[in-house]
Amino acid sequence: MNSSGTYKIRPAGRHILTIGRDLIQDCYAAVVELVKNAYDADSLDVHIKFRAKPDRNGYSIVITDHGHGMSRDTVIHKWMVPSTRDKLDRRQSPSGRTMQGRKGVGRYAASILGTDLLLETVTLQGEKTTLLVEWNTFEAAQYLDDVEILIETDEVSETSGTRLTMTGDGELLGEWNQKQFDKLRFELKKLISPVSAAISDEANDDEFRISLEIDGFPDVLDVTETIEPYPIFDLFDYRITGRIGPDGKGTLTYSLQKARNTTEEQIRFDAGGPTGCGGLVFDFRVYDRDKEAIDSLIKRGLKGEDGNYVGKNQARQLLTVYNGIGVYRNGFRIRPHGDPGFDWIELDKKRVQNPSRKIGSDQIIGYVLIQSEELSGLVEKSARDGLKQNSAFERLKEITEKAIAKLEEKRFIYRQKAGISRPALKVEKEFERLFSFDALKRDVRSKLTRGGIDKKTADEIIAIISRDAEDKNKVADDIRQTVAIYQGQATLGKIINVILHEGRRPLSFFRNQIPRIEKLGTAVLKSRDIERIPEIISIADGVGNNADIFVKLFSRLDPLAAGKRTARKPLDLKKTIMDTLAVFEVEMKANHVLAKVNCPNDFRFSSWPQDIYAIFTNLVDNSLYWMNEKKVIRREINIEVVATGGTLLHIDFCDTGPGIEPDLIASEVIFEPQFSTKPSGTGLGLAIAGEAATRNGLELRAFESDTGAYFRLQPKRGDDE
Repeated sequence: MNSSGTYKIRPAGRHILTIGRDLIQDCYAAVVELVKNAYDADSLDVHIKFRAKPDRNGYSIVITDHGHGMSRDTVIHKWMVPSTRDKLDRRQSPSGRTMQGRKGVGRYAASILGTDLLLETVTLQGEKTTLLVEWNTFEAAQYLDDVEILIETDEVSETSGTRLTMTGDGELLGEWNQKQFDKLRFELKKLISPVSAAISDEANDDEFRISLEIDGFPDVLDVTETIEPYPIFDLFDYRITGRIGPDGKGTLTYSLQKARNTTEEQIRFDAGGPTGCGGLVFDFRVYDRDKEAIDSLIKRGLKGEDGNYVGKNQARQLLTVYNGIGVYRNGFRIRPHGDPGFDWIELDKKRVQNPSRKIGSDQIIGYVLIQSEELSGLVEKSARDGLKQNSAFERLKEITEKAIAKLEEKRFIYRQKAGISRPALKVEKEFERLFSFDALKRDVRSKLTRGGIDKKTADEIIAIISRDAEDKNKVADDIRQTVAIYQGQATLGKIINVILHEGRRPLSFFRNQIPRIEKLGTAVLKSRDIERIPEIISIADGVGNNADIFVKLFSRLDPLAAGKRTARKPLDLKKTIMDTLAVFEVEMKANHVLAKVNCPNDFRFSSWPQDIYAIFTNLVDNSLYWMNEKKVIRREINIEVVATGGTLLHIDFCDTGPGIEPDLIASEVIFEPQFSTKPSGTGLGLAIAGEAATRNGLELRAFESDTGAYFRLQPKRGDDE
């Protein structure tokens, strides 16, 4: 039978329950959604009251606000219409608040909290509208429009606002224990950013209070309180805060509370282009977790909610429970960003790679304020479980990571200067200190002389110390050589990718031409067709040429790949530096980087070739990275060797990149192992270069420059110079 016609889609009766119970994440999210509705109604406050029935076979939840209320017409044509565009179209409340609800589904969160809902709403003009929703009627109805709801409207003299009353049975009551209420309080405390008034102009005059009352629940403490931010928030050790415009530029302010008489520091921030996620406001507060830091945190005034000072274990527990980087829009948190354990920036993953410099997720309480969906492209999921993983979200992560990295840099420098962090082991310096016996011999001789020991006996004792020192220094030299080999191999890892990239072309030639030469050879043998021999010779020449490329590629690695170091010898310094630059030849050409070496011809300097390779490999690698990262226009590397009469005075290494921050140069922290300003850097490059310089009687220093990075290698000076 053929038939045709037009039909309408009719939602099933349980569609409303699907919206409420399946899209809303949990009961905490449900309460949050209803609190946001009170905010959208221009209420100055919202009161949430949980009360168990005396016989404990059920409970009620009453959420009351004092906003502008809803008219009968609004209730019928907007509140009762699922997924309405009303708030999306209006965007702002009558008092100018940016609407929190935009999906038109938040009110159905009430279906999670109880078996029915009583809505009572009064407008500013005194019109009161009441309706009762029994959620099981939707479950039983075949279609949504089969459900009929009685609505009553009267004129009253009551204060404007809306009251939602939800009742639950004994089974639902059993789900609310002390742990669940603690979690609810946690969600409400983190719902409104405690820093929004301080760093968001829009929030300065926007008062909104949340109060909570809990009464009569089994084994649960009764509570009547106004929700306040956690006291730990203001007791940070380190803080960075500021505003970044949509163009990616802004200013961050770094401050420190671990020491007295410190001043705030302004840091210019540039994301390298538009943010791609609108304007951003940051506030990150970091806490050290070592014993001394916890003691200091308590002394600065950390108290529990009972008003008493907390103990060390409780202080650590507070950090464990309250940490997280929240994302806020119009002053309200977007769950679950900011929940403990929801490490959306992947701080813990980065900390594993560099624990001395990076912070973990359990050390930070942070807030990121974002703009509307239209301005930022950051879209909240309908299920209220975070932001959609789109390109705007990826940019938000990148820029947030860069802001946190600025704080990590400052923290690392402070901890190094203050001697808080475990000191980085500088091998050459420690060897000099550990195996220098001159001071010991002077002290021993002085003691012996004052003790009346004759000169001959004293000389014999000093000779014993000298022989022991000589033996130990031989062992130290062996260890030095082993460390140098390991550092050379670490540097080798930096250029493996370069070698692999350049080796792809000859490998491709071999892969394509070897089967061809086999095919031609077989044909010649069968047919005795000597006219095809030139074609074979041409391919053979190509094999030879590409094999030569491989030989040259691997010859570049020889100085660093050596398993044993030969004795130090005079090197042709210009040739050695040029050989190092040759490692990056293809990369420099592809990125339009010009390298110049100004060095006296045939100038020789006594050193190990592995160390000269390590020094310049790490310097060049850094220059190429930052010139590409910051997209500089003029790209040059200049190396100048200054010598006189066969004696090296210094070697200057300069580039035209973004340069180095003056405070990083002054503190010399850039030469510390594990310190790096690269997002995923290991912090080994300059440390290895510095160690290699020391082994060869040189020192590597950095200087301020207006044109880029500026390093100088020079013969090591005495302590009195």
